[in-house]
Amino acid sequence: MTHKNWWLDATAPLSASARGNAQAHQDQLTKPQGSLGRLESIAIELAAMQNTSKPQIKQPHMLVFAGDHGVVTQGVSAFPQSVTIAMLANFVNGGAAVATSCKQQGIQLSVINCGTAANCEHLTQITHKPIMAGTHDFSEQAAMSNEQALAALSLGKEQAERAHQQGCDFLMLGEMGIGNTSAASCLSALLLEQDVSDLTGPGTGVEGAALTRKKEILTASVARAKLLVKNPLDALAQVGGLEIAAIAAAYIRASQLGMPCFVDGFITTAAALLAVKLNPGVRQWLLFAHHSAECGHSALLSALDAEPLLQLGMRLGEGSGAAVAYATVQQALTIHNNMATFAQAAVENKA
Repeated sequence: MTHKNWWLDATAPLSASARGNAQAHQDQLTKPQGSLGRLESIAIELAAMQNTSKPQIKQPHMLVFAGDHGVVTQGVSAFPQSVTIAMLANFVNGGAAVATSCKQQGIQLSVINCGTAANCEHLTQITHKPIMAGTHDFSEQAAMSNEQALAALSLGKEQAERAHQQGCDFLMLGEMGIGNTSAASCLSALLLEQDVSDLTGPGTGVEGAALTRKKEILTASVARAKLLVKNPLDALAQVGGLEIAAIAAAYIRASQLGMPCFVDGFITTAAALLAVKLNPGVRQWLLFAHHSAECGHSALLSALDAEPLLQLGMRLGEGSGAAVAYATVQQALTIHNNMATFAQAAVENKA
């Protein structure tokens, strides 16, 4: 049973000794120290997380949470809400970007319905745990009640626990839901106390006058919500999304269980910020995959003191950037674990 305020429980500790041993090992590999850049630091960070000088990832798992957003009725998206369910079918049929990348790399993919506007229980390969039929239009009222926000957090916690029980040793999170960049922008604005227009981008491809209108809607939404927000959970209930809540909770629970987490793009980073606001210890368990082209992502990365691995101009979401960057993580570990030391190769080290 989930106890009240479970998200405040301490996260697992990192191993300073394993970090030191991994660094010492890196320093003996046949290369100038630091010449592999982030590939070195990624391996060392994972060593501290796994408490071993030679970390490995054997069972990566991608959880994609889906939910709809009532604010789409205000015209903030270039695509209709029906696309959410169409894309869920695309996920389970293997046609989505994240699905193709996961299949190619042996990443287990699970899709969880947190609350779509229309029923999609005919998609039997999806885990259906709907909390509500999409959020309310947060330009007019709270996106969800506090009870619904807590239920979404509990769902994310349960799914992280399920992945852990299945042997997951590297957790990636993705999302699906038309309108979720709007929710992420508004939530980020409240958590960072920044102007939401500076955190609002094209999302699904909104441009010109439509983008101006989107910014106006979100600015008014944040102004409405700000008067009612006293803490991060209030911000989540006022302008967040069911899938954003679940992702934040998955980060928190994974950190408590000692599972490294790989953060994707703008929306999942907004969820990561929420997770860290709720439990600062979560931050040390987060690795960041890529720098999204969504304009709000830079502010989130800065707030989290995060340096993502890649910058490819991606802004698709779904967890697709994390799936792509996962190959780089595996390369970092392969080099760290298999490259010869100076002694093994009989190569003279620098004086």
